[in-house]
Amino acid sequence: MSKALIEYLQNKRILILGMGREGRSTLNFLKTHIPDAELAVADRVDPKFDGVKSFFGENYLDAMKDYDLVMKSPGIPFCDVAIPDNTEITCQTELFMRFAPCRKIGITGTKGKTTTSTLIYNVLQAAGVDSCLIGNIGVPVLDVFDDCEGKTAVIELSCHQLEFMKTSPHIAVFTNLYEEHLDHYNGFEGYANAKLNITAHQGEEDFLIYGDVDGLREYLFDKDIKAKKIPIALDESDRSEFLKRLSECNERLVGRHNAQNTFFAATVARCLGIDEESVLKGIMNFGGIDHRMEPVGVFDGIKFVNDSIATAPKVVMYAVEALKNVDTLIFGGMDRGLDYSEFVVDLENSNVRNLIGLPQTGHSICDEMSGKTAKNLYKAADMEDAVKTAFAVTEKGRTCLFSPAAASYNVYKNFEEKGNHYKELIKKFSE
Repeated sequence: MSKALIEYLQNKRILILGMGREGRSTLNFLKTHIPDAELAVADRVDPKFDGVKSFFGENYLDAMKDYDLVMKSPGIPFCDVAIPDNTEITCQTELFMRFAPCRKIGITGTKGKTTTSTLIYNVLQAAGVDSCLIGNIGVPVLDVFDDCEGKTAVIELSCHQLEFMKTSPHIAVFTNLYEEHLDHYNGFEGYANAKLNITAHQGEEDFLIYGDVDGLREYLFDKDIKAKKIPIALDESDRSEFLKRLSECNERLVGRHNAQNTFFAATVARCLGIDEESVLKGIMNFGGIDHRMEPVGVFDGIKFVNDSIATAPKVVMYAVEALKNVDTLIFGGMDRGLDYSEFVVDLENSNVRNLIGLPQTGHSICDEMSGKTAKNLYKAADMEDAVKTAFAVTEKGRTCLFSPAAASYNVYKNFEEKGNHYKELIKKFSE
């Protein structure tokens, strides 16, 4: 256990803000390592923890003023919150990044985080590097703190986990930057600045590997970045023989965007001195990620694909391009103020014949395109209506892709629930 971390936390009044998976992890960690600490928890709903002071209800954030240190869980919006004087806001990811006795590789970006993180971890495993895969991928970082000494930690980092970060990893991978979470950050600038913390505190001995793509390229242009910068282009036209082999060795990694993800992993490996054969082995062992261009199966002669993680318009078009045979696209979800004008043009220029829009954004886009396109437009009442329509209109031998280009929270708890419902309905209607 880190003596420096214990000294940092001792004699502080600590409030854990948000009692989801990460909040519960933080509480368990603090109770184990600092049993005499003055602890409290706060959430919108009653967290119901025996023996721990709790604040809940509409005004649960007011509790911050009585504490020295607030351990904030991801997802709690802070854009309009006044932080009390003498109260420090941090998170368990910051504490891990600052105090954990291990080498850190951090991965962020609007899309591609999970695939890239998993690929990097696979490569490290293939090379025999003692490593762990943690963070936004589903493993709270403090859960492995006591067992990470000497390891290499591969940490998937969301914008929410980066928002209050004051420490950056030795190797940072920044995949891309598109409009996302605008409601949480009061616009694009706040969102982008949160992401920037992955490199903002790096030094000259560190590495920033980034996607040389529109949006991110321009954003990083005038930033004061001290790390060694390594751009990775999306364009496949100029690649070494090794990179060609790399991008073609796994059918779950089709498409330019996935080729770029493999190149991120290969570049991290190069920074660590890992040989090319270990990189190839690690990429070949990649089994795909649920809800990311996930094959559901062929039903009634139609190939169904679930891409429910694709909440940004640009990523939907990458999937359409990669799959090559998409006849029907099901899309749409919560309206969070994204600009869909370019997406409408991309849809019009695509080879997709049938566009099935879900509430809210899918309906708005269908209305925008109505009377201006030769595409077949369908405004589905819900997912069941959308899947039923897909079975009726998709040409046999071709593909139906569900890729929403929007968040799921208007109907579903998260993108996983939405993707699972899509898969369940396909099997239901094919029986």
